[in-house]
Amino acid sequence: MENVIRGNTGNSGTVGGIAGKASSGAHAAVDSMAGSAEEALRKAQPTINQVTSMAHQAVDKVAGVAAPTAEWLAEQGETLKETKNKLMTSTCDYVSAHPFKSIGFALLAGFLISRMTRS
Repeated sequence: MENVIRGNTGNSGTVGGIAGKASSGAHAAVDSMAGSAEEALRKAQPTINQVTSMAHQAVDKVAGVAAPTAEWLAEQGETLKETKNKLMTSTCDYVSAHPFKSIGFALLAGFLISRMTRS
């Protein structure tokens, strides 16, 4: 048996004619949807602008609150650093002045911590 492939004869009922009609219909549908989308975007534009404005205002408020908070944290960080340095210095001075008491305190603290961690 022999397979025969026939070409397009140009009739509107042929595959090419049907594809052309489908293509035209698809183009019309795309144009219609594009027009609808443009209309919807034009109607929604004031709302989009209002939401954008509100978002900018919210960001400005957060920035206004965050700036003083960041400054306060920076100041507290410096204060804590100074307090840590003073505590380290006084601890080193105490250990140098009272080495045996310091060893006794360290042993007692280690013993208490080991008891508390055992269940």
